[in-house]
Amino acid sequence: MKKLRVTVDGKAYDVLVEILDEPVAAEHPAHVESAHVSSPPVKAPTSSASSAAGDVPSPLAGKVVSVEVKPGQKVAAGAQLLTLEAMKMNTYVFAPAAGTVEAILVAPGDAVAEGQALVKIS
Repeated sequence: MKKLRVTVDGKAYDVLVEILDEPVAAEHPAHVESAHVSSPPVKAPTSSASSAAGDVPSPLAGKVVSVEVKPGQKVAAGAQLLTLEAMKMNTYVFAPAAGTVEAILVAPGDAVAEGQALVKIS
């Protein structure tokens, strides 16, 4: 165990941290304040939008910035299909497999939900 001091919002807390590579010591300090630290919940992928074979789903909720492909275009696995924006950051969506773009289901400026089909590749 290792004693550390953590400062949160200007308030110092003494905490004990277990080092996994070291054996656990039997000694404990007489008084240690602890702070509850929580992490944001991890959002599981949703299946609210229907997903058919060949559909490329949106990895997150956001806005379509640009579409880099056209219907009928052949794409290689890993080719960039479109760009999404969420929280002022761009996310690129790539083809999961080689094929032909059958349909583009969104347009620049469209808001999309996580899991929503963006492009259909056959």
